[in-house]
Amino acid sequence: MRICVAGAYGAFGLKHLDALAQIDEVTVTSIMGPTQTKIDALAAERGIGHAATTLGECLARDDVDAVILSTPTNLHAAQSIACMKAGKHVLVEIPMADSLADSLEIVRVQEETGLVAMAGQVRRFNPSHQWIHSKIQAGELTLQQLDAQTYFFRRTNTNAKGEARSWTDHLLWHHACHTVDLFQYQTGGPAVTANGLQGPMHPDLGIAMDMSIGLKAANGAICTLSLSFNNDGPFGTFFRYICDNGTYIARYDDLYDGNDNKIDLSGVAMSNNGIELIDREFISAIKEGRTPNGAVADVLGAMETLDRIEKSF
Repeated sequence: MRICVAGAYGAFGLKHLDALAQIDEVTVTSIMGPTQTKIDALAAERGIGHAATTLGECLARDDVDAVILSTPTNLHAAQSIACMKAGKHVLVEIPMADSLADSLEIVRVQEETGLVAMAGQVRRFNPSHQWIHSKIQAGELTLQQLDAQTYFFRRTNTNAKGEARSWTDHLLWHHACHTVDLFQYQTGGPAVTANGLQGPMHPDLGIAMDMSIGLKAANGAICTLSLSFNNDGPFGTFFRYICDNGTYIARYDDLYDGNDNKIDLSGVAMSNNGIELIDREFISAIKEGRTPNGAVADVLGAMETLDRIEKSF
């Protein structure tokens, strides 16, 4: 499998490059980034044969079978569609788009081309959430409430590496997308109730810096999600699963019980790295000619719910 990583020297582009290096029979043949000196330096460092500043140049290559997009959110829809129209399978980082209309168009093009198109809903693949999912599927746990906190201190337009960026992040269409999809994945269907509140808009960034979201599943389970770019403290997302048979706290790839005792996740997956696991699923689905977990059509339900929440503000 010959892969192009677009947005390769961003925080998540680098995570994907590290993950792909752990997967047999995969070669990164091309990388893309907006600055020639930076992308050339990364290609030389990683021993990658081709580097470009435009996605079109990468898509024109015969030695690219599939593309992983770790590019700015506002480019995801157009770039995903361009990949599929060029005959390339695509894994697009979360969110697959920043509107329902664009999400619907991505799904339409995937159905038209028949290629593998997958959204980067990594929470489905973190071993911590996989452990919970398997227990729910086996009837050993029933989720009663998912309490999630997504907190950053990001009052300037910077990325996860602390570097300035040209595009603006969004609490709803990016960060809430993780939890909305996860809740619907764990409860087995779309939320029957979805609403939200947002705080004041940032005077320069033009986005809400604080947000609260409430969801309810058909089986009665609820989700409470708090998001902030104003939280001065450790950043990230933390999940508390309150179930009929125990409470569990997920911190990315790690899982603890309600008393903060760590749970052994060995054997849950072949890796404890969620990014590696999502890349493995993408590559396996292409090789096996099947629909992946996290296919764009499957994730569309989360985008529909985000659209409902946005309209409730």
